[in-house]
Amino acid sequence: MEHVVLVNEDDKEIGLSEKIQAHLGNGFLHRAFACFVINKKGELLIQKRSREKMLWPLYWDNTCSSHPIKDESYEEAGARRLSEELGFTCQLKNVDKFTYQVNFNDVGAENEICAILTGNYDGELKPNPTEIAEYKWISLLELKKDIEKNAHEYTPWFLIAFERLKISGFH
Repeated sequence: MEHVVLVNEDDKEIGLSEKIQAHLGNGFLHRAFACFVINKKGELLIQKRSREKMLWPLYWDNTCSSHPIKDESYEEAGARRLSEELGFTCQLKNVDKFTYQVNFNDVGAENEICAILTGNYDGELKPNPTEIAEYKWISLLELKKDIEKNAHEYTPWFLIAFERLKISGFH
């Protein structure tokens, strides 16, 4: 059974919750991260979430998103999930953090303090089909244009994080 780290508004740990339970109703505030991995061409690796996902199935997402487990840093969690979802890992840097809450239909919600992790990678990918429906490398300009036309096809945390990265000079 997977657990997430429950936190207060200052990102201080206040307990653990079973992952699904933490996402029911309006959700309980917990730690999360969003990885943005870029290649040497300046393209961002994005993925379409598996249809098996409880929240936002088959929506486009950043390279990898998930939750740290107890006593795991955001960067360690990001490296772990990159390996589990895409078959690689890379050095990750924690560049920002934001808090958000958004409901998905009547299914549940995300209520997270989300760290934004960035990294670089140019090697082979081995996507896990239970996690990822499809993936692609996309130029930041092409991605910006697609988001302007099709924002409804992207996860809410991706849109927030991408905008925050734009403000910080990421693209």
